[in-house]
Amino acid sequence: MFSLLRRAVISVEFARVVHLTKQYGRTFGTSVKPQLIDDTVRNRFTIELAAAVEAKLADKRLEAQKRMESRKTKQEVQQRYNGAVKRRKWEDPPEDPEAVKNFDPASRVKRRKSIILLGYSGVNYFGMQRNPGTKTIEEDLLRAMLKQNWINDEGFRQPQQIQFQRAARTDKGVSAAVQVVSIKLPDTLDIEALNSELPEDIRVYAVKRVTKGFNSKTNCDARTYTYTLPTIAFALNEEKVDIHTFRLPADQLKRVNEVLSLYVGTKNFHNFTSRKEFLDPSVKRFIMSFECEPPYVPEGSTTEFATIKIKGQSFMLHQIRKMVGLTIAVVRGLTDSGIIEKAFGQERYGIPTAPGLGLVLSRIHYDKYNKRYGEDGCHETLEFEKEEPMIQEFFKRHIASTIVETELSTNSMIEWLEKLPLHSYEPRDENEPSEWKPRNRKTSEDNDDDE
Repeated sequence: MFSLLRRAVISVEFARVVHLTKQYGRTFGTSVKPQLIDDTVRNRFTIELAAAVEAKLADKRLEAQKRMESRKTKQEVQQRYNGAVKRRKWEDPPEDPEAVKNFDPASRVKRRKSIILLGYSGVNYFGMQRNPGTKTIEEDLLRAMLKQNWINDEGFRQPQQIQFQRAARTDKGVSAAVQVVSIKLPDTLDIEALNSELPEDIRVYAVKRVTKGFNSKTNCDARTYTYTLPTIAFALNEEKVDIHTFRLPADQLKRVNEVLSLYVGTKNFHNFTSRKEFLDPSVKRFIMSFECEPPYVPEGSTTEFATIKIKGQSFMLHQIRKMVGLTIAVVRGLTDSGIIEKAFGQERYGIPTAPGLGLVLSRIHYDKYNKRYGEDGCHETLEFEKEEPMIQEFFKRHIASTIVETELSTNSMIEWLEKLPLHSYEPRDENEPSEWKPRNRKTSEDNDDDE
């Protein structure tokens, strides 16, 4: 096409020159021979015009190349990670010619979708989720996996590239006897070597293969949490008791379970979290069970403790701690149990939030996944019966004992109980500034599973 354009331009220009030459000859009374025009004008103008056209076309090609490079750069900036893409950039051969020459396709690390089953004591951490500049469980876990070559540098910097997802994002100080992380990992792994890179309060129990589309959070049917606290929290407010000698009477334990049963079922928990409205569909949560187990005295202690166990589909930010906090207020006689039913309504109430120390993510349930894939002969069931002895050992040594020791040394529950009578259980004014006042921010599901 460029050659045709070049010939057309030259023909037009040559015709114009011939016309001007003839006109020049008539004007001065001279004649110009056609052969002279052919030998001089045609050759000279052909060369000059060809050079001019080549220069113009070169400029056009340069502009087109710049536009293509600009478009390509823009597409790369706007490109987003797609979990359905099988090949990742870091799996492809390098662009450097020398590196390509020496590239061995067999050296690629084949990664498959897996889960990491782990536990941790969250007392010394600012939660599960990675947060730059803070000490988190994910930061320590990813750093250990990088050292053991479970992940590469890109996976460490951007875990979404290896489809990293946690089953629940525990809050500051909250522990997990069982936590599940879904991630793409190599086939050959050394769990003992990884645990040697981790601090003692984080332990990986096992790695299991799962289906390619598995997501530890969205495939989770339910979560079970426990909340361990000294039983003095359930003493009547006017009683003068000592934390080391108090023992919870049977009738008071029965009262605790009566109050806890009021939460069971599908309820509107907008008053039990932060910055959620009554009409927000996400505030309706299904609680399957909620009960307090018989009290016990830990070995080496004289203080009586009890464990509250709750199972639900999912929980919002601070939801469990607020449910426990309001239960304690009711059992201690600081407010009537009717406040719980009122809190499920449209009016706003200030709900006390119990300390985070005793909260533990106890179990992650994958019943639907196990029913569909557990017996296909290719995948393991996610019930963790084989790992149960390791889970119980880690829970007893690093979680339960830490909760008891920290409670007795810091008196976090005692200090909270002293301030509890100052709390108001009257409806809040809509215009009153508080943590319930909506804030301008992007809606997201990040408030889910944030205990």
